[in-house]
Amino acid sequence: MSSNTPWQPTASLNNLRERAELLRQIRDFFACRDVLEVDTPLLSHGTVTDVHLAAFSSEFDHSVTGSKETLYLQTSPEYAMKRLLCAGYGSIYQICKAFRHEGAGRFHNPEFTMLEWYRTGYDHHQLMAEMDTLLQLTLSTGTAEKISYQDVFLRELNVDPLTATVDLLQQTALQCGLDMHAGMPEDADTLLQLLFSLYIEPRIGAAVPCFVYGFPASQAALAKVNEDDARTADRFEVYFKGVELANGFNELANPAEQRQRFLNDNAQRRQSGLPELPVDEHFLSALEQGLPDCAGVALGIDRLLMLKTGAEHIQDIIAFPVSRA
Repeated sequence: MSSNTPWQPTASLNNLRERAELLRQIRDFFACRDVLEVDTPLLSHGTVTDVHLAAFSSEFDHSVTGSKETLYLQTSPEYAMKRLLCAGYGSIYQICKAFRHEGAGRFHNPEFTMLEWYRTGYDHHQLMAEMDTLLQLTLSTGTAEKISYQDVFLRELNVDPLTATVDLLQQTALQCGLDMHAGMPEDADTLLQLLFSLYIEPRIGAAVPCFVYGFPASQAALAKVNEDDARTADRFEVYFKGVELANGFNELANPAEQRQRFLNDNAQRRQSGLPELPVDEHFLSALEQGLPDCAGVALGIDRLLMLKTGAEHIQDIIAFPVSRA
């Protein structure tokens, strides 16, 4: 039970015991599969360029260069872990803190705990199967549903996201009841993301987890474009009981394409009035040496624990949320 005294934890002792048990289950899960636990830096010279993410930054006064440097708290350990993959370290996982410069809410604390893992030789479908096994172990769920991004739009909203015009997506949004005081968005990706988050996410994954794969190529992030359908990317997300749990990719290995995506992100940032951000050159250099075929996924431990315990708010399962940090 949460205390009203600011120095005290907001999570009960029982929920912290549940957290410890969950972490033990996860470590046992990967130990049985011979996946190596690793530990990479939380501070980095490079950071995420995605226009929808914001990182914390800090000034470092003691660099060996003699000049002050800006370091960024990682929004995920992805770039550093992929450097290990490029160095030949094989399948790896990490349980670590990640940071996003966003307001706290029911499902989000600016400092949170992330599980991220990479499987060499896997594609995203093999990784979805492994993640389904982990969810069955930790949450006692049934076998998950798998559905493509295109099919879930057709099923829930009767619109094809890969062929619909902006006009049709705007009409669909109005039919769903979307009320935009600032005006209806005029680009397809923003409309698709609004339709998905507001009118599809709440309808899927109610009884068993739901894996949605094959997102539009324009939302590929760090995933490969699909070899058979260039309109889609080999990316998936996982939903259960109204909670977005994880985001996974069949990982892009092409360093030139990856650099161009970072440049495109920064171009979007300029257009949106946001500052450009430094890309992780260590990561790009590693890609030039060769990333093995692999798939990776990031899973929010705090959200997983909320589902495991039935907690209504993230502060019920972390000792000290940002307001008491």
